[in-house]
Parts: sequence; structure tokens; C-alpha cells
Amino acid sequence: MPTHDTLLLAFGGNALIRKGQAGTIDEQLENLTLPMRQVARLAREYRLIITHGNGPQVGDLLNRQECCPGAAPLPLEILVAQTQGQIGYMIESTLDTELMALDASPQKSLVSLISYAVVDKNDPAFLTPTKPIGPILTENQAMSAPYPVKKTAKGMRRVVASPTPLTIVEKREIKKLIEQDFIVICCGGGGIPVVREGRKFCGVDAVIDKDLASACLAHEVGVDVFAIVTDVAGAYLNYGTPDQELLTHISVTEAENYLSTGAFPDGSMGPKIQACINFIKDGGKRAVICPMDEIETAVKGRAGTVIVP
Repeated sequence: MPTHDTLLLAFGGNALIRKGQAGTIDEQLENLTLPMRQVARLAREYRLIITHGNGPQVGDLLNRQECCPGAAPLPLEILVAQTQGQIGYMIESTLDTELMALDASPQKSLVSLISYAVVDKNDPAFLTPTKPIGPILTENQAMSAPYPVKKTAKGMRRVVASPTPLTIVEKREIKKLIEQDFIVICCGGGGIPVVREGRKFCGVDAVIDKDLASACLAHEVGVDVFAIVTDVAGAYLNYGTPDQELLTHISVTEAENYLSTGAFPDGSMGPKIQACINFIKDGGKRAVICPMDEIETAVKGRAGTVIVP
């Protein structure tokens, strides 16, 4: 069995769709080529878990069903499950191509796993939707929207409830798979949100933050290095202003101080910083927030925003 460190790579749903793109499947597959080439090389050095967001994709599915009043509507947790299959397939097929191009021997085995994340049915997040999903809205669309909207760093977007993940249901299966040197793609969209009712799980109308879910999984399966891959160079102070400053190396204490002073918005960088803090405080070696084109460099601590104990 391999003795390499375990690396968890958390890809943002927005990272798969570049600014100005329509978000077609061809575009998303093309956008995955460069990061998956890097992931294929990292697979030589690490045991790998890949998680991913689904904000644009699940928002697109909501828009599609709302444009078809004759079709039976699907609850949000089912749409999250659909995006787990959709994005998992795109990541797995692209990564498999890049692994074969490296002539990896023996060939790495990949698996995409449908994953649940347990939340508290009394989580106050259900009363205050904050998680952006779907496309950027025009001013007119935002004003007439029949659902909650919120201004984000990128513009007005639809928001839904985002309760805190408590545990990943499939953590034991994921741990066994990485111990057998599988590359595991899981926790898509933060996991299908479920609550416990007696001895069974029931889905709820929410989208879980994939970074917080990834940090939860990282603790439960014993990840060493945690990388959040997004569409910006890292965590900035005063982001979007002439005074913006990229943070390169910070301690977990510094990260907590920045977060407590409101330096990072709830709907964008805030959960990423919180996820890194959670990971380090739970015993992780190193966390990093980085762009798609610098994954390998960032994992080694030489790009992005690196957070250490």
C-alpha cells in the first residue's frame, strides 16, 4: 500500500467556468484540461481526494426546471445529486485522459462517489439564505426574482440556505478507497444535504458549502494537505479595490484575526478561510487557496495563500 501523504483538492464550481463564458459542457471540459494535467502529476506523489462545488451548475438546473412549468419540479437535494454525477463524470474522464497521457503504470484507479453530508435540521442557516448559486443576475432580473438574491463580489446572485456540515456519511468508504490507492471524487456540491430522522436520512432544501464539507471530510479521513482551487490568485485583503493585497503565507491565528474583522465576505472567501482554519486546527499540516493554473506550485507552498499552524 502507498505511504504518500494524502492531498484533498477542492475545486470550486465557479473555477470550471471562466469569466465571460456561457458555461457550456465543452467549455467546462476544456477548462478542466490544465488542472487535471497537474492533478495527474500530483498523483505520483500523493494519495488523492477530489471534491468540487456546484454553484453555477445547480443554479442552471434550477433555472431549467423553472422555465418548464409542465415538468414536475425536483427538490434541491436531487439537483445536488445530479450535479455530483455531472461534474464527477467530467473530472473523472478528463483526469483519466491525462493519466493515460503520462503513461502511468500501473494505471491509477478512479471512482466518483455519491456523497451525503449530515446537517442539523435546526441550523439557523435555514432561516437566512446566504449561499450564491446560478449565474450573475442583471439589475432587472434581481429586482423581479421570485427567490432571495444577494450582492456578491461578482454581482447579484440567487442565494439558498447553507447549513454547516456535521459529518460525511461515506467517510469510512472514502478512507478505505484512498488506502487502496484509488483517486476518489466525492462530496460534490458539498454533499447531498440530509438530516437524521430516526434511523434514516432525509434530504433538505439547501446547498452545503463545499469547502466546509471538504474540511470536515479531511479531518474524518486523515488528510495531510488541503488545497482549495478557485478562480482567483488567493485570499486578498480589500479585494476588488485599488488597495487589494494578496496574502501569501499566514498562520492560522492571523487567518482567524482577519476573519473576525470581516476581511472576507461570507458568500465568497469567508468560508474558504474558515475551512482552512478548521483543517489546520484539526491537525492538518498545510492548507492553501490557489488558482487553477498554479495547483502544483501551491501544493508545495510556493503560490496562492498558504495557511499553516
